[in-house]
Amino acid sequence: MSQLPRPPQLTACPVCHEPLEPGDNFCGGCGADLSAPPPGERFPAPSGTPAAAPGRRAAGRPGPPPGADASVPDPRAFGGVPAQSAHGALAGRGDRPRPDGGRSPLPAANGTGRTCGACRSGMIDKDGYCEHCGHAPRERDHMEHQLPGVAAVSDRGLRHHRNEDAYAVSTVPLADGGPATVAVVSDGVSSATRPDEASAAACAAARETLVTALPRGTDPRQATHDAIVRAAEAVTSLAAPPPPANEPRQHETHRQENAPACTIVTAVVTGDLLTVGWIGDSRAYWVPEDRATQPARLTEDDSWAAQMVAAGLLSEAEAYADERAHAITGWLGADAYEVDPHTASFHPDRKGVVIVCTDGLWNYAESAERMAEITPPDARSHPLECARRLLAHALDGGGHDNVTVAVLPFPLPPEGAGSA
Repeated sequence: MSQLPRPPQLTACPVCHEPLEPGDNFCGGCGADLSAPPPGERFPAPSGTPAAAPGRRAAGRPGPPPGADASVPDPRAFGGVPAQSAHGALAGRGDRPRPDGGRSPLPAANGTGRTCGACRSGMIDKDGYCEHCGHAPRERDHMEHQLPGVAAVSDRGLRHHRNEDAYAVSTVPLADGGPATVAVVSDGVSSATRPDEASAAACAAARETLVTALPRGTDPRQATHDAIVRAAEAVTSLAAPPPPANEPRQHETHRQENAPACTIVTAVVTGDLLTVGWIGDSRAYWVPEDRATQPARLTEDDSWAAQMVAAGLLSEAEAYADERAHAITGWLGADAYEVDPHTASFHPDRKGVVIVCTDGLWNYAESAERMAEITPPDARSHPLECARRLLAHALDGGGHDNVTVAVLPFPLPPEGAGSA
């Protein structure tokens, strides 16, 4: 259709400094009309991205081999948000701190009486717009979800235009009648197309596999492996259709290089067993309730930094200080290398919580000791409040990335035996 002549493209909002994307007519942070004359001096574009590095990251390039294709539900069928639990609905959206880092308590999860997360001055009206600046929060800007035995929070952070993370949580009965809790967290790869759809599809597929397999008596570790394989197939299916046999090979290469991609980490708590699985650099941590005992990181990143440390070429501090640290060497997507899920099971001998998160959180608490320090002492009894506190820590630290965290008490609380 016809379009009005476009003004010169801005790279940052002249009102709140929010980075902009090509084609934006309104600021995603404060709702400012970008076609209006600026109120004053224009602000420079964000600094350039680091040099390219091996693996895939926000500024990296993927490897060549394609993954398997599969027919899965369109992630948009889930509303562009994490998959629903088998026993409960997603919590309402919340607001976010203003870009200057100021903090205020998160609103109640029912979504009423919400303050605008962009200008922090107005309230969101019944039509979903800020009465002060006109900003309309996106569905995935802030999400919360709580079930007996598991809670999760996701936020777009303070620098990104949208939330490309996703999560799914569930409680399910096992074949022996006992309860199980499930959490899936995924981080969309920003340099890929439609990373938000990739993370949503991965969470939906992995959750569905786990809540189907566990009640049938499938071993949690095998169920976790199968769930990640299914998630990989789901993300692969989002790529453009393969070219006809008579078309040049470069079309298939183009399809792979522009394919949606994401990382994934899962956690399953069943009785006295804790099982985790992952591909990429999203992580799971064990934080004991007795802080005199040692916390632990349960996953090992598929990343440049982890490879350098494993090879003895750099210390952990040196590796993670390098600009290539977050170049991932494993991911889900049509352009991924062979999918080989990592899985591990543990039998903790004490009470604690499992923290499952994207790098938007662990960038501000990289070591297990630091993660334990910022985890509230009452995390087992108040997992949602724990997740909110961890989110607040990341936002107060700068909120440079999307932040997603799920908290699973171990062992399951007594109420975890029933559905939500």
